[in-house]
Amino acid sequence: MESILLLAHTEADGSLAKPALEALAAAKSLGGELHIGLVGAAIQRGADQVANAGAARILAVSGEAFTQPRYATDAAAAEALCRASGAALVMAPATSRWSRALPGVAFRLGGRVDSHATAIAVENSVPVLTRWFYRQRMEARMTRSQRPWMILLDAGCVAPWSGPAGAAAVESIALPAPETRTSVVGTRAPETGEQTIRPDAKLLFVAGAGWTKKQADGAVHAADAEKLILDFLRASKASLGGSKSLVDLSGEGEAVLRFMTHLNQIGQTGATPRHPKGLSTCCHGEEPHAVGWRFIGQRRAINLDPNCGWARGKADVLYVADAFEVMRHINALLV
Repeated sequence: MESILLLAHTEADGSLAKPALEALAAAKSLGGELHIGLVGAAIQRGADQVANAGAARILAVSGEAFTQPRYATDAAAAEALCRASGAALVMAPATSRWSRALPGVAFRLGGRVDSHATAIAVENSVPVLTRWFYRQRMEARMTRSQRPWMILLDAGCVAPWSGPAGAAAVESIALPAPETRTSVVGTRAPETGEQTIRPDAKLLFVAGAGWTKKQADGAVHAADAEKLILDFLRASKASLGGSKSLVDLSGEGEAVLRFMTHLNQIGQTGATPRHPKGLSTCCHGEEPHAVGWRFIGQRRAINLDPNCGWARGKADVLYVADAFEVMRHINALLV
């Protein structure tokens, strides 16, 4: 088996995040000589974290210039690590940093890159990649002869590597900071309690357009819907998803849920998250939306229509009930 380089960038505290450990597990499963390449302001903590992963070498490009995600610095660091390791295969987590930088690195090195990988294995001494196309409706198994072959592994597809920390010997690669045209002056982020997209949450809560329609009393209760949903998210720490019908309402002049954006959209033209459980509310469960649930373990839905799409084999349990009343009761239990 050919040699393998795992590329990972450290977090603000110098550690390696879960996606990096998932990519490490995938790289180790191939059985070739493993090299680890780290990028960040400080990398010793991350190197110690994987000291017992069985890597032949741990390489690093570090310095203040490599703290922030930026194409110029990330691409230069990745190129230097690839050249220093000489690895034929390069594995990396499909973070925004590597997804942006590695295609350019592959071009510089005369290699190839593939994204959205979900698995990789060795067959007849040849690495074989599994990935999805067309919003996870088609699965492909492929290999390439060009080297280096760079593979971006989607998060949540492989169990992360776990092992005891140790004292790692790190080979530092001297790399002058490349010229850049941008500088990071600060970070703006929502309050932790108001974060609605939580990839590691155990539950996906999906809101449909029915929350903003007229209810049994003939009136729209969008404000009540906002409070019920946000109270539930705060108490349960669930991740919020939405149907395309709901996220499109803002452009149609109708009542909307103000915290819902297109980033929350689940389905054929949205996201395909991976959570152990999912609860759909006020959503009919039509195919363009339900296809985004293919990686949800247990599916449940609340809808007043007993003949909705969820009732046709798309949900494990369908509650024929008023979502407003159900969520009020659930929120009371969570207090």
